[in-house]
Amino acid sequence: MSAPTVSLTALASAVLQPGFVGTTPPTWVRRWVGDGLGAVVLFARNVVDPEQVAALTAALRAERPDVLVAIDEEAGDVTRFESARGSSRPGNLALGVVDDPALTEAVARDLGGELAAAGINLNYAPDADVNSDPENPVIGVRAFGAAPDLVARHTAAWVRGLQSAGVAACAKHFPGHGDTRVDSHHDLPAIHGDRTRLESTELLPFRAAVTAGVQAIMTGHLLVPALDPDFPATLSHRILGRVLRDDLGFTGVVVTDAVEMRAVTGRYGLTGAAVRALAAGVDAICVGGEHADEATARLLRDAIVAAVVAGDLPEERLADAARRVGQLATWTAEERSGRSGWTPTTVDGSPVGLVAARRALRVTVDGDPGLLPLAGPVHVVEFEPSRNIAIGAETPWGLGAPLADLAPDTTTVRYAESDPHADATVRAAGRRLVLVVRDLHRHGWMRAAVERALAARPDAVVVELGVPELVVGRVHVATHGATRVVTRAAAELLVGRT
Repeated sequence: MSAPTVSLTALASAVLQPGFVGTTPPTWVRRWVGDGLGAVVLFARNVVDPEQVAALTAALRAERPDVLVAIDEEAGDVTRFESARGSSRPGNLALGVVDDPALTEAVARDLGGELAAAGINLNYAPDADVNSDPENPVIGVRAFGAAPDLVARHTAAWVRGLQSAGVAACAKHFPGHGDTRVDSHHDLPAIHGDRTRLESTELLPFRAAVTAGVQAIMTGHLLVPALDPDFPATLSHRILGRVLRDDLGFTGVVVTDAVEMRAVTGRYGLTGAAVRALAAGVDAICVGGEHADEATARLLRDAIVAAVVAGDLPEERLADAARRVGQLATWTAEERSGRSGWTPTTVDGSPVGLVAARRALRVTVDGDPGLLPLAGPVHVVEFEPSRNIAIGAETPWGLGAPLADLAPDTTTVRYAESDPHADATVRAAGRRLVLVVRDLHRHGWMRAAVERALAARPDAVVVELGVPELVVGRVHVATHGATRVVTRAAAELLVGRT
């Protein structure tokens, strides 16, 4: 076996998109970028504020101007750029409920301007999944909805909006993560249905994204037997080659979902999954949500080189992947040139985001319409379910804080699943009671607590911050997300200040 060549090492580095720890680039990251690393990925741990991110990306580009800087910023509940406060823009479900593609495009353009101003040029969004199963534990409000046509038109609008700001969009999770009850962070989901069903449902939004000119597509770690009974999509030449490239006509960059997720590492290991993904047609390996260090990057790079040397990964395939990554970097550089800087028009986030959040509110009244707006002191009870990894634990949520800004006498308490018999009416005597839930239909303990509270206090208002699959109570408010801007809009509605 001959020694790895410099050219192979450079090619292997070009297809990696690792994360790192810190709010400034570590020495190893700067060195790797200077040596040809294709991209880096920013997570919430790397973000303090836009000015700090701009300094971070400038430091990276001082090493090499054309490096890709990616982030997983869907807006809505999945936010990295605004993780400390919560997003100032609503997420996909809220936009889908409004169903105004021009508004969706405007929100995405607004987000793209902010990302571009901070030096970010690749965004792992939009989520193009069709949330066919309301019990889905990982998609939910991240999807535009459950209707394929609706999801398709808003996916296309989001792509157009983001890319009009010079930031490459990356539609995910191909070929569609909506019809599953398994989170691929933990195990391998299976998407059932024949090819006809897949064409009319899961694949429709991705076709729309390709038509809209999406620059990248992220694979889902999903087993889709109708397309490939043996390998998950990330590792499947049938799915990435025949379906995505040949049938859908996609010519851009194919990026893996985080390659350390157990849906693939549980069966193939970290390096095995990465090499198989490249051989199957992936162009870039995303890693670093959990393994954000130089040792992991080196392990993957060396495994890729060894696979080429051993004949398990054709050098031509690796070179093609690196070429596509380079083309994406060129596209972003060309899109950035000549653009003026972006600044928000208010100090409190996105004006168009607040407009969208207000339009997404839905109120169901079954009884006395005089229960709104709230009068007098308010007691808020927030029921907190466990969060999936995609949303993350660092982002604040809840209605109590924004409501207290408008009604200072508001009190708030929060219950978790570990408090299944909590009495939501405690401390609510003499106060209007507001019950705040997230995906009430998915959590039996939460439903039982809310039913007890409504039996004792039928005048209570229920505010759903998740998917409003189950509508309960005389007054029910659906925000279609839990982000900062939608809870602000809900608080305004509750006290009659819209």
